[in-house]
Amino acid sequence: MPIVSMKDLLESGVHFGHRTQKWNPYMETYIFAARNDIHIIDLQQTVAALEEAYQVVRDQIAGGGSILFVGTKRQAQDIIKTNAEKVGMPYVIGRWLGGTLTNWQTIRERIQELERLEGMRDRGEFEIFTKKEALGMTRQIERLESRLGGIREMDGIPNLLFAVDVSREDIPVHEANLLNIPVIAMVDTNCNPKNIDYVIPANDDAIRGIQLIVSIIAQAVSDGKNLRKDHEADLQAAEAEAQLPQELRDEMSDEDLLGASTLAKIKQDEKEDVQEVEEEVKIEAGAEAEAEAEAEAEADVEAVAEAEVEVEVEADVEVEAGAEADVEVEEEETEKGE
Repeated sequence: MPIVSMKDLLESGVHFGHRTQKWNPYMETYIFAARNDIHIIDLQQTVAALEEAYQVVRDQIAGGGSILFVGTKRQAQDIIKTNAEKVGMPYVIGRWLGGTLTNWQTIRERIQELERLEGMRDRGEFEIFTKKEALGMTRQIERLESRLGGIREMDGIPNLLFAVDVSREDIPVHEANLLNIPVIAMVDTNCNPKNIDYVIPANDDAIRGIQLIVSIIAQAVSDGKNLRKDHEADLQAAEAEAQLPQELRDEMSDEDLLGASTLAKIKQDEKEDVQEVEEEVKIEAGAEAEAEAEAEAEADVEAVAEAEVEVEVEADVEVEAGAEADVEVEEEETEKGE
């Protein structure tokens, strides 16, 4: 089942590109058509790209990784902040500070400075300074918070980077490329997709479109975290089981040892195996029925052929009998004539 329907993409306006005069030729493969001098994005490729991006994000987060959300344009700021905070991931919605990734150590020092100033303020130490000095430090806190607030909990370089507008976010994309960090991005028809690892062709100006795609990436993060928790729970259960006596291990069931997600996956796999067996049985039954039908058809053909042969034989016999009768008549007439 797809993670997003074509109807949702259409309703959110993801398919509308820019005017044909402003297009980037590298986006030609992602364009479906042009209507009223507006390029229309191929949503089939968008759906496939979202599926791939979803799996990449989910697997990376499940393995203990992180993703940095970047969206500094006005339409995307609130959406990026809300979704990133919801899943506990770092984000940047203000001006991107050059070197945020490539010079992370310096950025980390500025975050520590922010935390130091906030600690002084919270302890009331600003009162020992003059009003001008206290005001200067307060403004410093506000400035650092606006630029670093979204990444202050980031422990190190992220494993993935998600950007809304690659033309506007060319610096973070470039830094990610330098550090070999995979980039997932919404790419409009006026952008260059060359440096993007996972291109999501979409309108990057429509608020509803941004909300839809960012929420899908956030959902992938949430699912990855759930998988990580279940995996950790399974490891803890395995360690606990290893410390138990053999008698107790034999008495414990799968429900006691495995996490909910693992159990659900096992049940799903069993269900799929049953469905495969049923399909194979149906296919074999269908093949046998076809073979029987073919055999019956061949038998009917042979019966018809035999009936035709018998009719031909009878006809030949009748013809021969008629010929003999004619000969006898001729002989009798000859004798009478003599």
